Amino acid sequence: MKSVKLNLNPKMAIKSTVFFMSTLLMVSCFNEKETSEKAPAEIAVNQEMLAELTAPPHVPTPIGRRKAKKLVVNMEILEQVGTMTDGTTYNYWTFGGSVPGSFIRTRVGDEVEFTLSNHPDNKLPHNIDLHAVTGPGGGAESSFVAPGHEKTFSFKTLNPGLYVYHCATAPVGMHIANGMYGLILVEPEGGLPEVDKEYYIMQGDFYTKGKNGERGLQPFDMQKAVDENADYVVFNGSVGALTGDNAITAKVGETVRLFVGNGGPNLVSSFHVIGEIFDKVYVEGGDLINENIQTTLIPAGGAAIVEFRVDVPGTLVLVDHSIFRAFNKGALGMLKVEGEENKKIYSGEIREGIYLPEGPGIQNMPTTDEIVEADIPAKSFDEQMEFGKQVYMQNCFACHQSEGQGVPNAFPPLAKSDYLNADVDRAISAVVNGLTGEITVNGVKYNSVMTRQMLSPDEVANVLTYVYNSWGNSGKVITREMVQKVKNQK
Repeated sequence: MKSVKLNLNPKMAIKSTVFFMSTLLMVSCFNEKETSEKAPAEIAVNQEMLAELTAPPHVPTPIGRRKAKKLVVNMEILEQVGTMTDGTTYNYWTFGGSVPGSFIRTRVGDEVEFTLSNHPDNKLPHNIDLHAVTGPGGGAESSFVAPGHEKTFSFKTLNPGLYVYHCATAPVGMHIANGMYGLILVEPEGGLPEVDKEYYIMQGDFYTKGKNGERGLQPFDMQKAVDENADYVVFNGSVGALTGDNAITAKVGETVRLFVGNGGPNLVSSFHVIGEIFDKVYVEGGDLINENIQTTLIPAGGAAIVEFRVDVPGTLVLVDHSIFRAFNKGALGMLKVEGEENKKIYSGEIREGIYLPEGPGIQNMPTTDEIVEADIPAKSFDEQMEFGKQVYMQNCFACHQSEGQGVPNAFPPLAKSDYLNADVDRAISAVVNGLTGEITVNGVKYNSVMTRQMLSPDEVANVLTYVYNSWGNSGKVITREMVQKVKNQK
C-alpha cells in the first residue's frame, strides 16, 4: 500500500495541531471524569493510615482530597461518672470517653477497619451501629463485645454524608440515653469546600431519677425515657458544655461549618443560631443543599451540616428552638466572634450574657448528701441499707430498675425473685464472678450477660443486703465474711 503524504499549509497545520490537542484534552478529561465517577465499591485503596479521632467540639483535619485508603479506627468504650450540671453527676456510657463519642472522618471509597474495645472496668457489654455502614445492623452484629474484650470488623464507605453512630445493645434506648452516640463523616471525592472553622456539636436528651438540678449522682430513669419526659436536653453531653470558657470561637469574616447531630434517643432538634442565618444547610447531612435557612430540623438519629459567614462581633447563641429546652433544660451553646464592628450590618450593642440560661423549670434544694467514699464499712443494718442503696443506684439500677423489676426480655427482676432467694451463695457469686447462660426467674427464661462487678466485699454485702430487704424478698442480711467465703471458693 502506498503511503499518503498530506500537504498542509502552516495555517492548516496550526489548526490541525489545535484540533489534535483539543481532542487529546477532551479524551483526557473524559477518562479523568470516568475515573472519578467509578462506583465507590470499586475504588481501590492506597496504603493504610490510622484515623484521627477527636473529642467534641473538635473535628479532624479534612481528608476528602486524599486518595482512598485502608483507614484503621480504634475506639474504646468507657463507662464513667461525669458532671451533668453544677452539683449533679451522671454515669455516662461513652465511645472514646466523651459525649458525643469521637468524631470519625472518612472519604468515599475508604476501607475502614474498625476495632471496638470494651474497657475491662466497664459493667456491661456494648456494640456499635454506624449509619454509614451498608451491612447487618450497621456493624452492630459484628461488634457485640463484653468488658475486657475487643471486636474488629471492616466496611467500605459507599455514600457521602454526615451520619450518626450509636450503641445498639438491648435495651437500645437505654444505651443511647446514657450517651452512646457520635458522628461519622464520609467526605465526597475531592472533599467539602474549604471553610475557616469547623466544629462538632451533638444534641441529646437525658432522663434522671431526680429532677432537673437535683444534686448528687443521678441514675438513669427508664420510665421517664419511655414517657419521653427529659430532665436535660443538652449539647455535647452536659449543661454548659459550649458556654463560657468552653464556647466555640471565630473571627469576623470567617466562614464556619458546624457538623450537628442529634443522638436523641427521643427528641427532634430545631437547631438555630441566634443572630445568624445559615448560608447553606446540607439537609439531613446529605447532598441536598438549602440556602438562607433560619432553623433546621434534625431528627433523632440524624444530622445536618450548616455553614455561614460571621459578619459582626459578639456572642452568637446556639439553641434548640423548642425554646424551653434551651433556657430551662440546657440546650444552649455559644459562638464567640471577635473583630471589627460593621455598623452597616448591625448598629446596636451585643452583650455577652444576654441569653444565659434561666435555670431549671422548678428549682429544688438538695435532698440528700452524696457519699463520696464508696468503701465505708457499715456498722449497722441501717447503714448497710443506706450504703447498699447507693451501690445499687450506681451499678445495678440501669439494668434492674428502681423497684427491682428488671427489663422485659433483657434483664431479670430482683423483686420477689425465686432465683435470688433460693441460694444466697449463688447470688453472691453472680455479683463477684459474673453470670452467663440461660436462667429461669419467676418462671421466665433469660439469657443475658451479668458481668463481674468491681466491688469490694463490703460493697457486695451492702448491696445484696439492700436487695434482699427490698421489694418482697427474703430479708437475709449478707456479711463481708459471707462474701469473702464465696470469693475464696473461686
